[in-house]
Amino acid sequence: MKRNIKNRAYIQIAILAGIYSSSGHTQVDNGSFEQWQQNTPSSWTTIDSGITTSPVNTPVQHGQSAAAITVNTPTQGNTDIRQSIAVVAGQTYDFSTWVYHTEGGVKSRIYVDGYHSYSNAQQTGQWQQLTYQYKASTSKNIEIGLRFYDVAGFDGSEVVYVDNFSTGTDVNPPPPPPTGCQHNTVAFSLLTDNYGSETSWQLENKAGQVIKSGSGYSNNQTVSDTLCLTDDTYTFTISDSYGDGICCSHGNGHYEFSHNGQILISGGQFTAREQKQFTLGNDGGNGQDPTGYYATAAGLTGLALKSELHAIIKNHNNQGYGALWSFIDQHERDRYFEQDNSVLDRYSEKPSGADTINFVAVSGQCGSYRAEGDCYNREHSFPKSWFGGKVEPMNSDVHHIVASDGFVNAKRNSFPFGEVGSASYTSSNGSKLGSASGINYNGTVFEPIDAFKGDFARIYFYMATRYENVIAGWHNKSSYGSDVLNGTSGLVFEPWVIAMLKRWHQQDPVDAIERARNQAAYEYQGNRNPFVDHPEFVEQIW
Repeated sequence: MKRNIKNRAYIQIAILAGIYSSSGHTQVDNGSFEQWQQNTPSSWTTIDSGITTSPVNTPVQHGQSAAAITVNTPTQGNTDIRQSIAVVAGQTYDFSTWVYHTEGGVKSRIYVDGYHSYSNAQQTGQWQQLTYQYKASTSKNIEIGLRFYDVAGFDGSEVVYVDNFSTGTDVNPPPPPPTGCQHNTVAFSLLTDNYGSETSWQLENKAGQVIKSGSGYSNNQTVSDTLCLTDDTYTFTISDSYGDGICCSHGNGHYEFSHNGQILISGGQFTAREQKQFTLGNDGGNGQDPTGYYATAAGLTGLALKSELHAIIKNHNNQGYGALWSFIDQHERDRYFEQDNSVLDRYSEKPSGADTINFVAVSGQCGSYRAEGDCYNREHSFPKSWFGGKVEPMNSDVHHIVASDGFVNAKRNSFPFGEVGSASYTSSNGSKLGSASGINYNGTVFEPIDAFKGDFARIYFYMATRYENVIAGWHNKSSYGSDVLNGTSGLVFEPWVIAMLKRWHQQDPVDAIERARNQAAYEYQGNRNPFVDHPEFVEQIW
């Protein structure tokens, strides 16, 4: 693309509104972009197909909506939407408009019967004002609006928001933009794969309006953005032009939307296209409640609450034991500690230091092992011998199956979780096998590190709830299971187990790792762990 002044290729958008002028008092017709007919702003006519317009309710500078103008033209030709206005001889007009750049690939120039001052294209993610004082020499029709010029970094498609086109001094000045988000602050992150240019995405609200979009990425690029979204249902669509997603064949791409520390949607492993929805404003309690998931449990406590939660989560879609590899490869990754995208193994991960052992997804799967670090496998944190072996759906329920070092998994065997007094084996991150101490149980136990104790406690509360209808019959399936289970469908566990799990649950609260995994499991098999979404349920039941 040529950059010299003589041969500059530019993209032009002239946004024009009818003005009635009397003694210098002028009003811009639909200057705050409040009136729309489908995706066309009232009183404006789109002349060229190189742009599209749509209303948005965030970001907004004035009123309830703004105009999202998507510049998408490979020809770099003029693209305009126009109206003519009338001005009166001798009158002075202080024109003003606000623009909001999203990528910095174009710059804005106010147009009032000619071209005037530019915006700062690099000032992205915030509103900036363009002004021009115009004195009419004769009574005539003129054009006002904006024109957008490409600058370095323009990728052929960019969204610019426009709002509050007015005459400035003739009407009440617009309020300053708010200092913070007045709605829902949502964090978006994206890591592309080895072929970043193949990735594109967009976020739409329930009315089908595009709130945000992205494309033209480089390989292995990390993208982070903060969105201010109103209460609504949003649809995220991500596409890969080659048809192999962004994980895991050619890189370790991943996307995520989160709100108040809770994962709304996430993913990366798909084919040509993936579409997911999330809803803001339907939270039914202290935790995450997507679209009223726990609505029927409202107001319940004790075993009545547990039974209702069982009814909510019991009918999950069993994907089979083989599919767990794919879930682990996509969702059991270290994006939280070293953030190196290695497999997140709770028996070797060191939250406060460098890991001694790292597993590469897929290639590090077991396999045979002779020592810690040889390979990783699928750990039944609630041992399968306790429910009778390879019995479905328990055998393939992803909520209790995590990535684990194969050697350490074998060391753990089917021993109960507990607190170790004297260790006979210690893994690289400090997980221990040994004699129990201080928990009113005599026997061999396995103790994970403190950072993951709450995770395992909430898994056990999930198992007690999801399998409430059959778990009483597991009491005599194995000796270690018998030590943990009390043979009832209500409280399920022996008193020493309840006391320990509740302590672990309190000392290691729910974190971003669990929230992300819970959301991924929900998308994978269709049910959630209620004790991750609503930690208060533990005390209300046990």
